[in-house]
Amino acid sequence: MSDLFAASVATAATGLAAYACQPHLSRGRRFIEPEAPTRNLFQRDRDRIVHSTAFRRLVYKTQVFLNHEGDLFRTRLTHSLEVAQLARSMARTLGLHEDLVEAIALAHDLGHTPFGHAGQDALNEVMRAQRADAADPEGAGFEHNLQSLRVVDTLERCYPDFDGLNLTFETREGVLKHCSLRNAQRLEALRPNDVGARFIEKTAPSLEAQLCNLADEIAYNAHDVDDGVRSGLIDFEQLQAVPLIAEHAEAACRAHPGLSGRRLLAETIRRMLTAQVYDVMRHTQSQINAAGVETVADVRAHGRDLVGFTPDMRAASTALKQFLFANLYRHPQVSEKTTIARQVVVDLFHAYRDDPRAMDTTAPAASSPTRTIADYIAGMTDRFAIREHARLTGQQVFELALS
Repeated sequence: MSDLFAASVATAATGLAAYACQPHLSRGRRFIEPEAPTRNLFQRDRDRIVHSTAFRRLVYKTQVFLNHEGDLFRTRLTHSLEVAQLARSMARTLGLHEDLVEAIALAHDLGHTPFGHAGQDALNEVMRAQRADAADPEGAGFEHNLQSLRVVDTLERCYPDFDGLNLTFETREGVLKHCSLRNAQRLEALRPNDVGARFIEKTAPSLEAQLCNLADEIAYNAHDVDDGVRSGLIDFEQLQAVPLIAEHAEAACRAHPGLSGRRLLAETIRRMLTAQVYDVMRHTQSQINAAGVETVADVRAHGRDLVGFTPDMRAASTALKQFLFANLYRHPQVSEKTTIARQVVVDLFHAYRDDPRAMDTTAPAASSPTRTIADYIAGMTDRFAIREHARLTGQQVFELALS
């Protein structure tokens, strides 16, 4: 690790690395504004995100467990904070811009529906089935990365002179982590040479954006292990079949003989996170050096992500994800709840399609009636969606205090 720490010390002494994004070189905002006297552009982006309505709603949006199932499980808000912490820690050592990393991390899930991926999948299916809106310039279906961009570009209504938060290009680029070629072409038609261009030109995003993407994966694997055990749906003994968990559980027991229960789980996860973070920093610095990257333009032109795990850690992380998919995400109790959640979203969509006046929204009308409905549903928290479903259908599908 000496080379990594040496690089960190050198960066601390000289400021940001040459390949880091820097506010004074930003591609700027869509609407020109006076600069803040005491904050750089990326700090301002972060602050706007934290004060947005969509950010506050994340506290009642689901990760794996529905929001009403317990107060100790992760939500989209706590997940976003964990991603920001991991990403900032790595950014500091790599000499990347911490404020930009934090802004991207805090905004990356703003477009998620209620009920996690179950809600997204259901909304995508009903939107794809709406042939009447095939000409919708927003594209067919629903995808939460595009919706996160839509939130910060259009749906937030905080400012008198423009819709959205008017964030910098660099933050918006990081928010749009994934995008199909077809949707990228639609984005380019609406706004040329913008965040959709890289998916067409096959260039890479900034290192800050790449780092947030990987921090997201590291965070959700770790907290799904924690929440899965806490829920009783998986147990610690089962997890010993995962090499990444077994390795760090054994190390924790060697360092702390007799350690068990909650403390053993926490120490195992902490050690796993530490190993993954240092693996990413070491491998990424090696990749940057080998590629001869010296500027942000070099990063983009490289075309492939430079931020990543070593092959061994990638294999170990993949094995953990496969375990979680088989034993947690497909657990009968989780599947039962997500099936109901999907039906809630479908029922809401059709209720609003039949009577748009049932929506209590002041959001700007979208490019089609169904896109307006998708915006409304995607903005809901779990508990608001459950209440709306009960109001519109008379069905109480989840146990939830409505007072």
